Amino acid sequence: MDMKLELVAVPVTDVDRARDFYVRAGFVLDHDHTVSEEIRFVQLTPPGSGCSIALGKGLTRMQPGSLDNMQMVVADADAAHAEMKSRGIEVSDIDDQPWGRFVYFSDPDGNGWALQQIPDWSQA
Repeated sequence: MDMKLELVAVPVTDVDRARDFYVRAGFVLDHDHTVSEEIRFVQLTPPGSGCSIALGKGLTRMQPGSLDNMQMVVADADAAHAEMKSRGIEVSDIDDQPWGRFVYFSDPDGNGWALQQIPDWSQA
């Protein structure tokens, strides 16, 4: 049985501010729909990802900023670091660990993200 993670809700306080942040970070805005006074659904997808994020109103009971350590894999941490900085995203220095190289950033609500370059285990 296949199971594919395709959507993760990200709790935010200001949907427009968060949407604009993620677009600036390079995510593709798939759609932005106000369904009713209680429900707004914004879907964004990181480039090359099979999984999207959902921002909005009435989507989750999680507290804004409560997601920590969402991870996306990148081919090159140095290039990802430079790209994010060029987009005006505040990022950490590159964190070199035996299990990968990491670049960290947070959205305006404090939801935490890591960009991970996986080591080339064939070179070990």
